[in-house]
Amino acid sequence: NIAGSGPSPAERDAIEVDGVSLEAKDDGPTVVRVFKTAADPYVGRLSYLKVVSGTLTPDMHLWNANRSTEERMGTLAVPIGKDQEPISILHAGDIGVVTKLSDTITGDTLGSKDNPLTLPPIVFPAPVYSMAVQPVSKAAVDKLGPSLQRLLEEDPGLRLERNPDTHETILQGLGDAHLDVTVERLRRKFNVDVELQLPRVPYRETIGKNATADYTHKKQTGGHGQYARVAIEVNPLPRGSGLQFNQRVVGGSVPKEFIPAVEKGVMETAREGILCGAELTDCEIVLFDGKHHPVDSNEMSFKLAAAQALREAVQSANGTLLEPVVTIKVTTPEDHAGDVVSDLNTKRARIHGILPSGNLSVVEAEVPLAEVQRYSSDLRSITQGRGSFEMTFDHYGEVPQHLAAKVIEEHRAEVQHA
Repeated sequence: NIAGSGPSPAERDAIEVDGVSLEAKDDGPTVVRVFKTAADPYVGRLSYLKVVSGTLTPDMHLWNANRSTEERMGTLAVPIGKDQEPISILHAGDIGVVTKLSDTITGDTLGSKDNPLTLPPIVFPAPVYSMAVQPVSKAAVDKLGPSLQRLLEEDPGLRLERNPDTHETILQGLGDAHLDVTVERLRRKFNVDVELQLPRVPYRETIGKNATADYTHKKQTGGHGQYARVAIEVNPLPRGSGLQFNQRVVGGSVPKEFIPAVEKGVMETAREGILCGAELTDCEIVLFDGKHHPVDSNEMSFKLAAAQALREAVQSANGTLLEPVVTIKVTTPEDHAGDVVSDLNTKRARIHGILPSGNLSVVEAEVPLAEVQRYSSDLRSITQGRGSFEMTFDHYGEVPQHLAAKVIEEHRAEVQHA
């Protein structure tokens, strides 16, 4: 068996941590590392740990150096297959399971409060595959958050985030199979059914040239009416500048008390988007003229007039889309490097270079995110499962006109059918 043929933990070299030499000996200071966390629907949180030094017993109080909190050890057990066999003591080098640690997560170090030690962190691969999580029922909506949180504690290779641009819940993992298994575990373990969908691309809207727009909001009803005229100018800004609002009103054509309403109207409309529901960016909006009525003008009238003026100005300013561009680093066997490059070229990529790494090749490129949302599957097919990749956001770049027109048209159709 493995225990009989493998080396004993006592044969391992001492570990140097914060100037302290730790050996797998019972008479050393108790230092424990949690290397896995599991969620049991009946027992609660199970923490799998290794005793690096010293001994561990139930009811022992240890200090979590990573969280600066004290933990009381619950029931101790040793894992045997799917079962846990209770045990009264874990010796140096042993692997065991403890229940109901309140704050400890995977990678944390437990030990003495008087001399806290932190073992080097466990490095997990960064997620490279993202899908939007959609609950299939109202019951699933309520249980989804807590259930996913339990799975994230178990699997540090998963990440969960809320995309503020698309308002989607995004689950990230190491590939499509990884996320499929996670969805199945959600269903079996927590009775939560969800669907995975390709995330929306977080586009941005911008303009290509200067333009002006002059809009009058006028509404007459019984009693006071509504009246406001707003004239604005939009100017393109360098990439990464964001959105700016300025005013150059002279002569009081727009009274000072209504200028905040104009700003609110254009900024809210810019955040909601004009072309495809994406936020407007890299644009200066300048209020330069307007008109008010002594009785019928109010904040709402100026806000509505400003919003419509911005819509018209963006349409006149060659409004277009920006898309996220990522840096991708693909590691592949040498004989597949050409196929990888050819495939990336079909995805509008800009190849930066191909670097040798032993008998492997590393292909570095920039590519639009929209083209590589399923790259995990594509690369597996190209390299027969022997390739890997890393992907990080780099910048926003302009979408080609024909593709931007398609995205805008799809958004309009979606709005009409909503």
